[in-house]
Amino acid sequence: MKPANTTYPVHELIRNRWSPRSFSAQPIAPDTLNQLFEAASWAFSAMNAQPWQYIYAHKADTEAFQKILDTLMPGNQPWAKNAAVLIIALANTRHENGQPNGAAMHDLGAANATLFLEATALGIYGHVMGGFDREKVRRDFNLPEELAPAVVMGLGYLGPAEQLQEPFLSREAAPRARKPVAEFAFQHELPVTTTAQ
Repeated sequence: MKPANTTYPVHELIRNRWSPRSFSAQPIAPDTLNQLFEAASWAFSAMNAQPWQYIYAHKADTEAFQKILDTLMPGNQPWAKNAAVLIIALANTRHENGQPNGAAMHDLGAANATLFLEATALGIYGHVMGGFDREKVRRDFNLPEELAPAVVMGLGYLGPAEQLQEPFLSREAAPRARKPVAEFAFQHELPVTTTAQ
């Protein structure tokens, strides 16, 4: 584990969540994976549309797992192949009435974050990947137009960093860092007005 060194106190689930690339050979039980999806389902969403959808494969399901693995960019495949589960996270970009859902990607992100916090509570780790071929996902999984593939996620139990080759080994050992709060959170102040005398 690599707990975050935070400036302000935050919950240990948030401090302990991180994105390793080294996974052990231990599988994730189907009921445990469903528990993570259940957690995701309770994320907030605009108009309660719940626009998230997931396509997943356990490592033991060799053909399906390889199909998802093949969509990843070459830089992700060497370590992602050891994940216990690979998941494609998709956002339904339209409401049931056919109108665009402008919050779909935001809400999918909220569901993913909720899933990962539940995973952390169970000693499961994950790595989110934006490096994958979205058009290949669309073709290989015959996605309807309104389903937008957002990220691919690898989940598993933590393995030893030493099993990674470079450059992944150095990245695994590198300290974690975040921008300070003052760089991204700004208090809005109303303009000062004077009362006419």
